[in-house]
Amino acid sequence: MSLAVVYSRAQTGVQAPLVTVEVHLANGLPALSIVGLPETTVRESKDRVRSALQHSGFEFPARRITINLAPADLPKQGSRYDLAIALGVLAASGQIPEDLLSRYEFVAELALSGTLRPVRSVLPAALAIAQQRRRLICAIDNGEEAALAGPAGVLVAGHLLEVCEHLKDLQSLPHPAPCPEQQSVSPPDLSDVRGQHQARRALEISAAGNHSLLLVGPPGTGKTLLASRLPGLLPPLEEDEALESAAVASICAGHFDIRRWRVRPFRAPHHTASAAALVGGGSNPRPGEISLAHHGVLFLDEFPEFKRHVLEVLRQPMETGSIIVSRASGQAEFPARFQLVAAMNPCPCGYWGDPDGTCHCTPEQVRRYRGRISGPLLDRIDLQVQVPRISWEQLDGELGETSAQVRKRVAAARQRQQPRGHLNAHLPLNRLDSVCELASAEKSLLKKAARRFKLSPRAVHRILKVARTIADLAQQDGIQGSHLQEAIAYRGLDND
Repeated sequence: MSLAVVYSRAQTGVQAPLVTVEVHLANGLPALSIVGLPETTVRESKDRVRSALQHSGFEFPARRITINLAPADLPKQGSRYDLAIALGVLAASGQIPEDLLSRYEFVAELALSGTLRPVRSVLPAALAIAQQRRRLICAIDNGEEAALAGPAGVLVAGHLLEVCEHLKDLQSLPHPAPCPEQQSVSPPDLSDVRGQHQARRALEISAAGNHSLLLVGPPGTGKTLLASRLPGLLPPLEEDEALESAAVASICAGHFDIRRWRVRPFRAPHHTASAAALVGGGSNPRPGEISLAHHGVLFLDEFPEFKRHVLEVLRQPMETGSIIVSRASGQAEFPARFQLVAAMNPCPCGYWGDPDGTCHCTPEQVRRYRGRISGPLLDRIDLQVQVPRISWEQLDGELGETSAQVRKRVAAARQRQQPRGHLNAHLPLNRLDSVCELASAEKSLLKKAARRFKLSPRAVHRILKVARTIADLAQQDGIQGSHLQEAIAYRGLDND
C-alpha cells in the first residue's frame, strides 16, 4: 500500500496534542518532502530516517515521498517524530505490516545507525497516550519517565529493528524498568529556628491554607532559614499533583530527577532573574520558575532587589494559577499554582527599626526602597510578618516544635478544607460569604479595620481567608474574634 498512517505526539506547553503522520509514496523522481509546519529539526529528520533505514537493512524507496504532519496548523518542533516517520515509510512501502500501527504511538529520535535516542518531555505525551488507551513506544532512556504514567502502557526499544520485529510479531518489546525507589529526603527541620514565635506561627498558617508570605527583618534574623522550612510543613504530594509537577519539569532539560518526582518543588531564583526566567518564554516557549514551582514553594529572597517589571508578572498567575506565554509562533499555557514566600530587609541598609543596629537611612530612602514593591502586588500577599533580631537568651533557649509536630496540625487543618473543594487561599469569591461567615461583632471589627487601615476589597477578602485558616487550625467551625484579629495583624507592612 502506498499510504500509511502512524501516530505521534507534539509538545505545546504541558500539553501533548496528537500528531498524525501520513506517508504517501507516488511515482516520479525520487524526492522526500515534509509538510505540516515543520521547523528545521523536523525537516532534517529525512536525512536521519534515510540513514537509519539503510543501516538497519531496509530499502529506502526511490519514489516521490510526501510526509504530512497533521494537524497542519500546529507547529512541529524537535526530533520526536523520527521513529514515526521511519515506520510510516516502511509501512507505505510494504516492508512492515501496518495492522498493528494504530494500537501504538511513537515518540523517539533516530540515530544514523537506527538506534533510538531519548527526547525531552516524554511524560506529557505518555499521560495523553494513556488517556487514549494506546501504548507508547519510546527509547529505553525515556522508559522510567514515561512509566510514571503507567508502566503497562509503555514499551521501550533500543533500535529500529526491535520495533519492526515487534510489529511483525517476531519479538515482543519489554516494558520499562520499575520506577526507582524514592530518595529519602529529609527537609530542614523547623526546630532549627530559635525564637521567632510570630514568624513560626505565620509559617504554620501559610502551610495550612497555602497562603503567600512576606518576611521582613534585618539581616541575619532567620528569614531564609524560615522559608526553607516551609516544604517540611506541607503534606506529601498526591499522585496527580506529583504528575503535574513532573510533567512541567520534564519539559526543561536538567530539571527533572526521576527519584524525586514526588517531592514538593522549592525554587529560589536569584534576584537578577529576568521576567522570562520567572514566568517562562523563548521563541519556543518553555516554563519559568513559577511553573517549576507548581504545587510547591517559590522563594524570592531580597524581594525589592528584583526589577519591578519582573515582580509585576507575578500578579496574574498568583490569582489564576496558570500563565500563558504568547509568541509570534504561537502560545503555550503552563500551570503555576505556587506558594509565594518572599523575604526583604526593612530599608536599604537593613537596620531600620532595629534597636541593635545603626541605620542611617532617611524616611525618604526607606519609602523609595519599599516602593520598589508595587501596591497591587503587596496587596496579594496574605501574610506580612516582621522578623526582628532575637537576643542571646533566645538563642540559648529550648528548641521549638519540630516540623513533624507542626505538620500534624497542618494536615488536620487541610483535612477540614477538603469538603470545600479548595484550600482557603484559593476559595472562589462566590463561596467566601458562606465559608467565612462572620457574626455581627466580627463584622463590625473587620469594617473598623478596613476603614482605619484603608484596606482594599481584595485585602479584606484575603484577611477573611487567613482567618478561616486560623479557625481551621484551632478546629473551630466558625471564625472567632481572636482569629480575625490575628489575621488583621498579618497585614502589618500595609499599615506602616
